[in-house]
Amino acid sequence: MLDLYAWPTPNGYKISIMLEETRLPYKVVPVDIGAGEQFAPAFLAISPNNRMPAIVDHDAPGGPLSIFESGAILMYLAEKSGKFWPKEIHARYKVAEWLMWQMAGLGPMLGQAGHFRNYAPEKLAYPIERYTNEARRLFGVLDKQLRGSEYIAGDYSIADMAAYPWALSGKWLEIPAEEFPDLTVWQARMAARPAVERGMQLLADKRRPPAQMLDTKARDILFGKTQFERR
Repeated sequence: MLDLYAWPTPNGYKISIMLEETRLPYKVVPVDIGAGEQFAPAFLAISPNNRMPAIVDHDAPGGPLSIFESGAILMYLAEKSGKFWPKEIHARYKVAEWLMWQMAGLGPMLGQAGHFRNYAPEKLAYPIERYTNEARRLFGVLDKQLRGSEYIAGDYSIADMAAYPWALSGKWLEIPAEEFPDLTVWQARMAARPAVERGMQLLADKRRPPAQMLDTKARDILFGKTQFERR
């Protein structure tokens, strides 16, 4: 049995999608990041960067294994299940390239764009423009990669699972979908997968819009001095 420590965010959805695709048995352990549960000592023992998602595999060879960072978790689950990460070296590292691209670029840049648009106490034009433009550039990179291909790295893989939850954010970044036709087709293809649909229901009852999620206390926990004091 796997424990998935998560909250309903794009990074959490990556892992719930993979677990649904592989049918590995798992239990969700909610980590309410707005309430500061990511600073609990028991969670920090699993995820020292005080971020979710994280997993504990109680059936790992040699005893329970904890893993943090969503990209590392996806690779582990792919190796454990033997699915969605090719063995052949050229195909394997094509998937790895696009997984790293998501981890280093698509996620962080779209996260910053969303922060300055939806969470920052002041609406500052420069960071909104800077990160929205970078999001648009990254969507363009992905759109080009998907031209003539059903999935990002050829066959369906952990690269698609990593990118999909973040790629949905174009709507709340006010980036028109029609600018990226191949990306839009891929999104529809992903959404039609039953396991993706199930994975995207992770802790659905806990979802809250930004205006409700970020009261003064939650904003301080996520973005203010509390996160530095409590590490």
